[in-house]
Amino acid sequence: MTQDSKTSLPGAPLARREFVKNSLVAAGGVMLAPAFARAQSSPAGEINVALVGLGVQGRVLLDAMLNVPGLRFRAVCDIWEYSRTYGQRKLAKEGFEVNAYQDIEDMLEKEKDLDAAIVATPDLWHARHTNLCLKAGLHVYCEKMMARTVEEARSMVLTARETGKLLQIGHQRRSNPRYQHCYNNLIKKAKIPGRITNLNGQWNRAVTPDVGWPKKYAIDEATLKRYGYADMHQFRNWRWFKDLSGGPISDLGAHQIDIFNWFLDAYPKSVFASGGADYYPSREWYDNVMVIYEYDTSYGPVRAFYQTLTTTSAGGGYWEYFMGDEGSIKFSENPSLSKIYREERAPSWDKWIDLHYLTQSEAPAPAKDAKVDVRETAPLAQFDIPVALDKPPHQPHLENFFSAIKGEAKLNADGEHSFKSEVGIFRVNEAVAARRVLEFQPSDFEV
Repeated sequence: MTQDSKTSLPGAPLARREFVKNSLVAAGGVMLAPAFARAQSSPAGEINVALVGLGVQGRVLLDAMLNVPGLRFRAVCDIWEYSRTYGQRKLAKEGFEVNAYQDIEDMLEKEKDLDAAIVATPDLWHARHTNLCLKAGLHVYCEKMMARTVEEARSMVLTARETGKLLQIGHQRRSNPRYQHCYNNLIKKAKIPGRITNLNGQWNRAVTPDVGWPKKYAIDEATLKRYGYADMHQFRNWRWFKDLSGGPISDLGAHQIDIFNWFLDAYPKSVFASGGADYYPSREWYDNVMVIYEYDTSYGPVRAFYQTLTTTSAGGGYWEYFMGDEGSIKFSENPSLSKIYREERAPSWDKWIDLHYLTQSEAPAPAKDAKVDVRETAPLAQFDIPVALDKPPHQPHLENFFSAIKGEAKLNADGEHSFKSEVGIFRVNEAVAARRVLEFQPSDFEV
């Protein structure tokens, strides 16, 4: 769901009160780099939290945060009374009496002891809400994509720099111990893939109907327009509208393309993409997108293919696949979709088995006379990743954020690095429209 100021839509000039506050901060020399920022929690050591946006993702984050000790929920904020009521009742059952607000500026004006805000509003409001909270002195966890446009995302990094407050972006795989094991141990230490040559990733979903709403709880037309929505249908299905979101590639692809960049320690040098709004007559954004990135990496040239399809599950699954001349690692937040394959030419992996980096499983026996080509590669030895997350998927990333507020950890997806990683995602839709290869310049990744 969404929130915002009483009159200002995203991209509008800052209110005078915000400008004055901003100028005073700058004049006072408060220019801490985020990596060195240290938060101040309440005297009791609790972190006072506000949740901004109580739609589907906001509720997922709320459920995960209820498992994190040391948090004191103080306020919820959403333009939809239906969601505000949900948040208040949910937290009341957990022992938290919170104030509910329709407008984020009202909340920031009245809630003076907040330490942190969780921003889970639609993409068009991310930059506005994040910047308001940072300037009010709060640390911010903002869902991905950072914003609707690269310019808005850049403004968030600048505000975090200016205020010295922490900004974590919701690329939760970066805090998943399974992904950290793959990056730190399988790729960096064991070098399981050998020379990485290609990447593949996908997130496919079966056909889904539009999201509805209980008619008696519909928001009035004036309020919807005040917050940028044409009607209740658009409000509930905002991910499909070009003025409100980046569509499936920013909703689903953002998670996995970020993994490409993280594991390669590189950003793409070019992007080519094809896609279309081919299936759903009432949806503006591309319901299928296929992307090819080119990278220059320490391994050499790497090409990465990514697809997100919303018209077929194609057997299901969402995963990232790192392929090299000695082995390949296919991994996912879902352990059942993960597997490691060893090429016959690879050196022994016994050392890594002994270190519990991986476990061996049986290779499938080849069927007799099944080989259709004498050059066909023999079945590969298969291995598993012996690390699984035993918490809700977003919990470790939220824990990392709150630990950083206490000065006990460094953010795993800070705004600076997330911005650089998302630059290549922002340009996919542009590449689809242009129907040609787009080249990146070093300045594209600068803030």
